[in-house]
Order: sequence, then structure tokens, then C-alpha cells
Amino acid sequence: MLDLNDIAVFARVVEAGSFTAAARLLHMPKTTVSRRIAALEQAVGARLLQRTTRSLAMTDAGRLYYQQSSEALRLIEEANLHLAEARAEPSGTIRISAPAGFADYLLNSAVFDFLAAYPKTKAELILTDDRLNLVEHGIDLAFRTGILPDSTLIARKLEATHRILCASPDYLAHRDEPRLPADLVHHHCIILGSSADGGQWVLVGPRGQESVTVSGRFAANDVQAALSAALAGYGIAQLPHKLTEAATRDGRLKRVLADYTTPAGGLYVVYPSSRHLSPLVKAFIELAVRKLGMSGAQDQSGTSGS
Repeated sequence: MLDLNDIAVFARVVEAGSFTAAARLLHMPKTTVSRRIAALEQAVGARLLQRTTRSLAMTDAGRLYYQQSSEALRLIEEANLHLAEARAEPSGTIRISAPAGFADYLLNSAVFDFLAAYPKTKAELILTDDRLNLVEHGIDLAFRTGILPDSTLIARKLEATHRILCASPDYLAHRDEPRLPADLVHHHCIILGSSADGGQWVLVGPRGQESVTVSGRFAANDVQAALSAALAGYGIAQLPHKLTEAATRDGRLKRVLADYTTPAGGLYVVYPSSRHLSPLVKAFIELAVRKLGMSGAQDQSGTSGS
């Protein structure tokens, strides 16, 4: 006979990514977690998780079972909590993860407004370009940019995003301005990454998608640092359009290869699919959609990195 508690443990193991992390979140011994998963697999008559000493992965049967059972668990949680929370005022601490270069944009547009609107709330903002496992790190929701890989998270697209190429007038005054992506090999390019020795830029323009290998004198894994380097004249940078608007408007930066952008991505708010959304998290998502989102933003299942 199936035990709903075993199914809940299975869902938490999948979301946490390991037996150890799930045991910590569930406040139970790792051996108990392993025993419950074994009991569930015996009850359903199929192997759900493929485990080795170093990795954990869902089998095809496990992936299907998780998709269906996690939705059922979510409905049960909502049924248990709906009446009590129907009129609850958001309160407590919300933990939010966002890219390191996203602080000003996010704080001014969403977090501070949220704290002002709900006096009983606190916010903890974790700024990192690493895509943290939300369940393992106790994060309620995260902002992600770009093109998102598949996962077990729910993603809500707030707006479309793209990056442009730009440089300071001083840098361009001493060099021939590039006319085609291939011309970038003759320029110093500011690399978003850990090495200035080289990187691959993919651009979309009149001739479709093109790739070019670039290098330069400066690399950083933070867009604000890359913006500062571009303003200081250290090369051509590939930066989010919104981040460069003020600098291009007042002439501190000039757009180059104006007919080209990066492949379209998006700004998303993501959260665990099987976790019950408290009034606190629901209220923040609603505010983020109002402040940062485009009209008609919709939830998308299984479209975000974990």
C-alpha cells in the first residue's frame, strides 16, 4: 500500500538533488530517507532513482512519477492550507536569489517596494551568478536571465531580454569600428567569464546567427564590472540593453554593430514546483510581475535551471 509520506520524501529528494540534502531539509536520518525511497519503489514496482556513490538521477519511470505525484502533493498542500491562508497578511522572511549584476534593478523595482507594502516581512537577497539549488539552499524564489534549461522548477517570464555590443567613444576613436561580427577578432573584447584569453560570442543579425571567437584584456563574471570596463575604454562589451540605456543616451557608450544582438532570452522568476506558495511568496511574485513584468506573463512548468 502506498504511503503518501514516502511520496513526499521522494519529491524532496528529487528537488534537493541528493539524499543528504533531503535528509537535512526533512530533519530525518539519511538512512530513513533511503529506506522510504526503497519502500516506495517496492510499492510501485519500479526503480525511480538511479544512485551511485557520486550522483543521483531519476530514471524514466521516476521522472514520470515525479511529474504526476508532485502535482498531486501540491494540490493536497493547497487544500490543507487554503482556508487558513485565504485572508492571511504576508509576513515572515523571504529569501531571494538573483544575478550579481541585478541588484540595483531588482532592489529599486521590487524588493524595497515589497518591504514598504508589507511591514511584517523581511527580505534576504542572495546575489550570485551561480544557479543555486533553491530547495537545498532554502531559497523561496530566484530571478534568472537568458535561455533557461529544463528542470523541475516553475518559471514565470517577466520580460524578453537581449544584449547589445557597445564601447566607449574613446576606445573607438583609436580603432576602425567593426562592420561585421568577424571584425571583432581585431578588437579587445570584454569577456563575461573567468578568462580574458577568449570566448565565443553568438550574434543574430541580417545574415542570421553568426559565431565569432573574441579575446581581450579584461574579463569578469559580473555585468556591472564589465560595464565599468567598457566605460573606461578597455574594449567592446556585450551587455544587457537595459543596463546600457543611460550610458548610450548620454554618450558615454556607443553602440557598435547596431544591426546585431544576442539570441533573445528572458527575465524569469522561478520557484520550486511542488512547494506550496505561501502568501508571502505569492505576494512577492505578484508585485514582481507588476513592477518588472510584461502583460500576460504566464507560468511555465519545467523550464528553468535548478
